[in-house]
Amino acid sequence: MGFLDSLKSFFSGLFSSSGSGNSSTDEPQVGKGTREVKTFTFNSIPKTVDELKQLPEASLDTPFKTTALVMVALMAFKDNQDECFKMLDLLNGPDEMNPYTRQFIRDRLKDKEYVPASFFKGATVANDYTPSTPYTIDVIANPYSFDNENYATMWVKSSGADSERSIALRKKPSTGEWFFREIQCIGDIRVPQSKNPWA
Repeated sequence: MGFLDSLKSFFSGLFSSSGSGNSSTDEPQVGKGTREVKTFTFNSIPKTVDELKQLPEASLDTPFKTTALVMVALMAFKDNQDECFKMLDLLNGPDEMNPYTRQFIRDRLKDKEYVPASFFKGATVANDYTPSTPYTIDVIANPYSFDNENYATMWVKSSGADSERSIALRKKPSTGEWFFREIQCIGDIRVPQSKNPWA
């Protein structure tokens, strides 16, 4: 096999595994060295932790599902911070979130409750990050997402940012469940049009 053929084979293997899933399917864990996209669709945003538990993704048996639910839970911050944190406590694993994590989320979303919505399809700067319904989000694993056993770094894309942003997760081997460790995706994004004094 020549150099060009080898190069084509490498890039074909790198991207050919990309696919989409939804809330009614069970996604296998992507292997190392590949990129895969799973798409999740929600008819509505849960308002309470009990509603979150009713979603198929609440099995938490893949890091894709847990990441999607973290983003859904963050959508609740705007209307009910207490319920948002109850949902995130569930997704955080055996231990409740520490005060630092709670404050980190408050600081990032204070007066910027639109940030979580920007990760859902249909949300744009021009429409003040109003997602289409049903609510749809892509969760991405890149070639380095599973470099360490029982740990994962998943990625989501905001329409208000130029690059994908991450959520770090950890697997509980005894149950096969995945829980988030750090929510690193909710930094500043482009200001929605209605808040931009220069628009």
